[in-house]
Amino acid sequence: MKPDHRQVALITGGSRGIGFGCAEQLARAGFNLVVNGVRNADAVATELERLRRYGGDVIYCRADIASGQERNDMLARIKKHYGRLHVLINNAGVAPAQRRDILETTEESFNTVLGINLKGTYFLTQAAANWMVAQKQKNHHFQGCIINISSISAAVASVSRGEYCIAKAGLSMATKLFAARLGEYNIPVYEIQPGIIKTDMTAGVVDKYDQLIAEGLCITERWGLPDDVGQAALALATGQFPYSTGQVVMVDGGLTIPRL
Repeated sequence: MKPDHRQVALITGGSRGIGFGCAEQLARAGFNLVVNGVRNADAVATELERLRRYGGDVIYCRADIASGQERNDMLARIKKHYGRLHVLINNAGVAPAQRRDILETTEESFNTVLGINLKGTYFLTQAAANWMVAQKQKNHHFQGCIINISSISAAVASVSRGEYCIAKAGLSMATKLFAARLGEYNIPVYEIQPGIIKTDMTAGVVDKYDQLIAEGLCITERWGLPDDVGQAALALATGQFPYSTGQVVMVDGGLTIPRL
């Protein structure tokens, strides 16, 4: 176990996009980090070095969270390296490989998207929550939290990617379930619902959303950025909202506010 006393955060899908935005904000604030992803370590070396420049320890765990064995191996490595885990940010997720109308989407696509975005996240949360409970029982001063990066797609229907919407809606309920279960241990669970965020996942629809944003889709007339989500995650991770477990933080530029 590392001898320093920094808090440790695990960010799934943390080497790019929203996950990296969260990782960078926590690194700046003095966290040690576990960055999870599915790419080879060489492919994320630049990002890891950027995070290490903030002074904390950073390790990379290559793991597909849809795999129970790979989830377990990742947590075992974190226990060996740090011996502790304070924050889990569930960010890993995929969009459908092809956007298809819900009347045409395939079972294969459904299984892939839900396997990563919902099932994998659910059972990683279960394992991390049990570890946090054990830490709390051993040391009542322990402070932990879980943050689920969901999406406005948890409530806003997109019929060309129904499997993604269903996965995010399920994750929204998982937030409430784990919040209710972990309340007795004072381990809060939160959900962040980003709106239109400029990442690799949205690279193929830039022109579409440039036009929609220009036409007033969002109250804040710009794309969201990974740092916008990262700043919200940092506030939650550092205990700025201790009486808000189970709640949703919208980071959508006002997109979901009903307007006439």
